[in-house]
Amino acid sequence: MLSVSRVHLASDIPIVGLEIVPYLLLRLPDGSTTDDVPETLPIDGHFLRYRWYRVLRVNKIAVCSIHPKENATVQCTGCIKTNAPLAMSYHCSTKCFVDSWYHHLSLHDNAAKSIKENGVLHLHLNSYGPLQPASIIEKEGGETWLEVGRCRSYTPNADDLDHVLRFECVVVDEEKKTNLGDAVSVTTSCVTQAPSPAPRCMVPLRRGVASVTSYENFSVLTYNILSDVRASSEIFDYCPKWALSWAYRRENLLREIVGYHADILCLQEVQCNHFDDFLAPKLEKHGYQGLLKKRTSQVVHGPDTVDGCAVFFRRNIFSLVRKYEVEFNKLAQALSDALTHTDHTKILLNRLFKDNIALLVVLEPKFSPEVSGQKQLLCVANVQMHLHEDLKDVKLWQVHNLIKLLERICMSTPHDIPLVICGDFKSLPRSAPHMLLSTGMVNAGHPDLADDPLGILRPSSKLAHQLPLVSAYAALRHATCYEQTRHLDPATHEPLLTTCTNGVVGTHDYIFYTADLLSVEAVLELVGEVALSKDTALPSPSRSSDHVALLAQLSFRAHRRW
Repeated sequence: MLSVSRVHLASDIPIVGLEIVPYLLLRLPDGSTTDDVPETLPIDGHFLRYRWYRVLRVNKIAVCSIHPKENATVQCTGCIKTNAPLAMSYHCSTKCFVDSWYHHLSLHDNAAKSIKENGVLHLHLNSYGPLQPASIIEKEGGETWLEVGRCRSYTPNADDLDHVLRFECVVVDEEKKTNLGDAVSVTTSCVTQAPSPAPRCMVPLRRGVASVTSYENFSVLTYNILSDVRASSEIFDYCPKWALSWAYRRENLLREIVGYHADILCLQEVQCNHFDDFLAPKLEKHGYQGLLKKRTSQVVHGPDTVDGCAVFFRRNIFSLVRKYEVEFNKLAQALSDALTHTDHTKILLNRLFKDNIALLVVLEPKFSPEVSGQKQLLCVANVQMHLHEDLKDVKLWQVHNLIKLLERICMSTPHDIPLVICGDFKSLPRSAPHMLLSTGMVNAGHPDLADDPLGILRPSSKLAHQLPLVSAYAALRHATCYEQTRHLDPATHEPLLTTCTNGVVGTHDYIFYTADLLSVEAVLELVGEVALSKDTALPSPSRSSDHVALLAQLSFRAHRRW
């Protein structure tokens, strides 16, 4: 006979608006297992029946809407479906409910009209006829439970706030409609409201020079969303365990990302399985097309959990022309192949093989006109560099190779292609990688060049490029809002921080653009350390990554060099 061996929840802390999907282990008569046997697909005459209950506290026992001195035992499901006042949905008995039906029906009519007027699907409840009693209150061990759902999954609502939920599953005989054996259940903790951070606004930028005529703005977001395999309690022991679960974080992250309304999304630490199963399909519904380049790392937690860089863009604004996938391991192998000394080759590969990658896309804006017979293009680079501070030469080598490739892509055509570089560079302002990106060169006396055991950075004169890159957030120094300018490094005009954990506070994330072809119009406001660590350091229940998102609104310059 069909049996339920186990039922558990990914997290026992339910959040208002976050769907709960219990995990079941079911055994079939032949000994095999499955995850569901709905009433529409019974097996050997059996199926599963699900029930969700909400505990009613003693001071919140529902009373009959007709006979207030009597406790309620029946609730009208029509009231729930139309968002009618719940207080009017309770009745002390089936007879009480049936006797008051025609008067009660007016509640449904009024609620349905309100729903229709507010643009929500109108439910034709009049066609239901008298509703059968549902949501029976059960009394067990002194506790009172009210039925709130009959599906496998359940999404807590405002009525569930501060209440405990219980999920029950029982095997049912298809023919007799009777339960076979005892129900298997699991209880959650109290339903809580997901904490949300204060919204971040866009800060318009006032340029210090005369305004340049531009057309059709577009916005670019960069965000390291923290992969699930790295979001561990061992690393972030200050963050509640439930707030580290992917089931919780993914909804927070999606809500935040979609709320920025960016036209291009550059996300780092995106796991393959999360891209395929969640981010890509969810963002597609919001009009985005996505691409992913996973890191070339060895599989530790399984092939699906390898993370990488993802780029999403709005289909109605951009079309993909081509993409380039950069694997720094391959560049290291090419450098090694050019050497003849075997021992030196092994040392070089061991030092440079760090599995980092970059994803470059060339997009064609659908809104832009042709200029001199050429279509307008845009190149966007999304990158995540190596972390370890003892390998500064590796980070600089990676950035240098990326820049040289971007030069070939953006400056080898008859008309230069505007460029935006986003990512988590794991490099502080004034570090050699940052200087190379922001100034086009690295001074020979820079302290980061002192650690070059392989000689891959010599001569230092080669550490240069011709791309006129400018940091988008450096333009924030021209803003009139002191609250924002005080969050900038006075020397580099970069944000004081883009990551704020218990161990690391600083700036690792940047948005660079070619200032001769693009203009920055606005940036997403910065958040200070005090606000970020109000509850805990990052990640926290309200902020689900150890980084903060950066966003810049850019525009193509109408006056170009050609």
